[in-house]
Amino acid sequence: MASDESESVGLLAEIARRYFIEHETQDTIGRALGVNRMKVNRLLREAQDRGLVEIRVRFHSSQTREIEQEFCDRFGLKNLLVAPDAQSAELRRSNVAMLVSTYLESNLKENSVVAVGMGRNVAAVAAVQTNRTFQSINFVCGSGGASEAGEEGNADHICRALARRYGGTATTLYSPAFVPDADLREALMQHETIRRTMNLARSADFALIGIGDLGPDSHMARMGWFTEDEFKRAQASGVVGDLMGYDFFDRAGAPCNAEIGGRVIGLSRDDLRLISTTIALASEPSKVTAMLGALRTGSINILATTLSNCLSVLELAKKDK
Repeated sequence: MASDESESVGLLAEIARRYFIEHETQDTIGRALGVNRMKVNRLLREAQDRGLVEIRVRFHSSQTREIEQEFCDRFGLKNLLVAPDAQSAELRRSNVAMLVSTYLESNLKENSVVAVGMGRNVAAVAAVQTNRTFQSINFVCGSGGASEAGEEGNADHICRALARRYGGTATTLYSPAFVPDADLREALMQHETIRRTMNLARSADFALIGIGDLGPDSHMARMGWFTEDEFKRAQASGVVGDLMGYDFFDRAGAPCNAEIGGRVIGLSRDDLRLISTTIALASEPSKVTAMLGALRTGSINILATTLSNCLSVLELAKKDK
């Protein structure tokens, strides 16, 4: 049975290589391999379903080039990664993740260190099939862990998944993500094990982080770390979003931590500024205001989101003048 499986995978890979890379027709492939055209077509679909083939559409136009330039000029970004829009939240997240994965494949180098945050958008990057692997990339947790997040939502799980995709190793931050008060957080941050891992994360070449908001489906709300009253007080004080669950900010990007800040063990906005390439992912239309505030913090230099979100962010920014 194992031999049949191996032969089947080999046939699928050969057909996919001839069709997608060598650009042979299905008829030509069928004649060369002794199968009919209908079977070639079926096996090509099977190769995609089994993950042997991944089709990536590079979304670019004169419109997106203009938007990228405006974002770079207005917010001081290195780059803007613009994904096509989609009806479902899952597909929007996947489209954004594919762009980020392609960027990493092109820009990662051996011995790079990548600090990794938590959340669904960051986790989606680890689900993308890669076309390039490395030997010595180190994916290090940029925040502690939380049982409420489940495996997929935790930075540790995401780091391990990224290491499997890209090659290299994963470094765990042996700490809870959330603690009850700022004093306990500061004490834990001085622990030698935690301090060593945090220093490694601060020295990273790249960071992958999400942008949080205070909506009912936000990561913070799903974690249950803050009460409804705390959320309301935070919103009343001007909070529109967060970076890494630690640094909350208002629409102008100014720190706004009085109500619910300082309770998560992870990289701060100042730490992120030390990292040469900090990529923030946000696929949800509900995060447009949070994206604007995050861009104004000066802590991120690449934003990955959808086209409609880009247009909405620019519209909000122009209203503030």
